[in-house]
Amino acid sequence: MTNEYTPAKVWTMDTENGGQWANINRPDSGARHEQALPVGKQPIQLHSLATPNGQKVTIMLEELLAKGVSEAEYDAYLINISEGEQFSSGFVDINPNSKIPALIDNSTPESIRVFESGNILLYLAEKFGYFLPKDIAERTEVMNWLFWLQGSAPYLGGGFGHFYAYAPEKFEYPINRFAMESKRQLDVLDKQLANNEFIGGDTYSIADMAIWPWYGNLVLGKAYDAAEFLDVASYPHLQRWAKQIDERSAVQRGKIVNRTWGEEWEQLPERHSASDIDAVLKKQP
Repeated sequence: MTNEYTPAKVWTMDTENGGQWANINRPDSGARHEQALPVGKQPIQLHSLATPNGQKVTIMLEELLAKGVSEAEYDAYLINISEGEQFSSGFVDINPNSKIPALIDNSTPESIRVFESGNILLYLAEKFGYFLPKDIAERTEVMNWLFWLQGSAPYLGGGFGHFYAYAPEKFEYPINRFAMESKRQLDVLDKQLANNEFIGGDTYSIADMAIWPWYGNLVLGKAYDAAEFLDVASYPHLQRWAKQIDERSAVQRGKIVNRTWGEEWEQLPERHSASDIDAVLKKQP
């Protein structure tokens, strides 16, 4: 007798596949129900959830506001992905891939939709002129790491995170496979940060904002309950950087937007003005 899986000749969906996201996972795309998205008064309309990908964008927006860029004011509406809200007709209109975050910029003559978290960071950096160097060599280095994150994070989240924390059963092979890759990535970052204050060099940039929600949260013990398992303490330069970014006021503000879990002072399902964040953070002991 063996537990080895033998693939069918033609794959079909198993409705009993289990796992935390089994109720929403399907092999097709597009809207599953009709529902318009709310529209607020701010120039930027964000529809998201405070997952690592969502945190990237709210941190960026809060960093821009901290710079005095009033045009970066935004309404942030919650998309509850566990309830399938990313498959509403309104959300699919701004992101046909049905993944958070997605953004509408209403400050332009014709509204611009922006999806994919890395692209949103790039869009905002280019629109407002911050957190992306002008020098071609420095800019390219930042973009190297932004693209590194977009290619690497799925191995951490959908790979390691899924099989270690969310899968209905724990199996040795996928956990070992993705733990090895996750540790390799942590080593890549640790070595980069051994000689650089920030990911892209000496300047804080969208590369840091993209990478911190995934790898910073991980090494700070705030992701997958896996800090000990992955021995994150063995990456001292990454630890230093993760703590440094975590102490930034804009990061503290951005990471709670569209969050519905954790302590009371960590939760802000919707954000429409700076005072919304202020009110929540005042609850912190």
